[in-house]
Amino acid sequence: MTKIKAFIGPAVFLTFAAGAATAGTLGDVKGRDVLKCGVNTGFAGFAYPDSSGRWQGFDVAICRAVAAAVLGDQDKIEFVPTTGETRFTALTSGEIDVLPRNTTWTFTRDVDLKFTFAGVNYYDGQGFMVRKDLGVTSAKELDGATICVQTGTTTELNLADYFKTQGISYQPVPIQTPAEADQQFLGGACDAYTTDASQLATQRGTYPNPADYIILPEIISKEPLGPVVRQGDDEWADVVRWTYNALVAAEEYGVTKKNIDEMSSSENPEVRRLLGTEGDLGRMLGLDADWAKRAIAANGNYGEIFAETIGVGTPANIERGLNALWINGGLQYSPPFR
Repeated sequence: MTKIKAFIGPAVFLTFAAGAATAGTLGDVKGRDVLKCGVNTGFAGFAYPDSSGRWQGFDVAICRAVAAAVLGDQDKIEFVPTTGETRFTALTSGEIDVLPRNTTWTFTRDVDLKFTFAGVNYYDGQGFMVRKDLGVTSAKELDGATICVQTGTTTELNLADYFKTQGISYQPVPIQTPAEADQQFLGGACDAYTTDASQLATQRGTYPNPADYIILPEIISKEPLGPVVRQGDDEWADVVRWTYNALVAAEEYGVTKKNIDEMSSSENPEVRRLLGTEGDLGRMLGLDADWAKRAIAANGNYGEIFAETIGVGTPANIERGLNALWINGGLQYSPPFR
């Protein structure tokens, strides 16, 4: 109970602070010519600096698309690493303009903390990972286990709910970052590690012997992850939302970073509106006609970004699953560009 109360405390503060946010983020970003993007402190596949210090990953690509759309250059970004406990303060205070960092859309965050979620870029769920030699095949067998869990997250609350409903006990081992989780879990400080299943998969892929660890079958929550902005600035929320939608629509209509120039002359009116050769959608967003074309050209459409950062064949090796397009049995689709 102590951990949960510690999480609620900052929420009360943020409710007041977030409500005081003012509009005008698009103008601010254009004025400084830099997008401030809140990312994880280091999360393989989603947000991490490579050997040269350049930020890479699924969440990073979403921010790069926004920078390309608004500023004409995907590299006009300042990446600000945030933890589960600091991310909302960074957004509320204006330290960052957008938070694409694996953040779950919940009632409280939307209504009470007064943030706006610009869509769901990844449908996830919370799971558990254990060492294979522990001999456990189900989360229901973790009675009395020590479990590494990140503080200040829905993960912490879901864990408490799950064990309560199962009538079993656990001992939380609080951690702040994925790097700390790896250190504690691999060092034997906890029997299991719980977080979003996508994170378990990507982190396991970086371990020296990934086959020594198994992800248990239970998914104990719904975790719709998406980019977050401050509430009360509809203009900026629209820019982030429709930049993301452009990536999804591009995949559906076969627009890729390689064929985008030739697709600009497509006979499909939806594609032409998307790429700015018909209509005036850019002006409605406060951008130019080529905003979506630049966003897609930066790192590709949604499918290309997924495949190159976390998809099958990468260390994360994640199947599309619920994140496939709606025409392929998944949940990803964009509202019409009209």
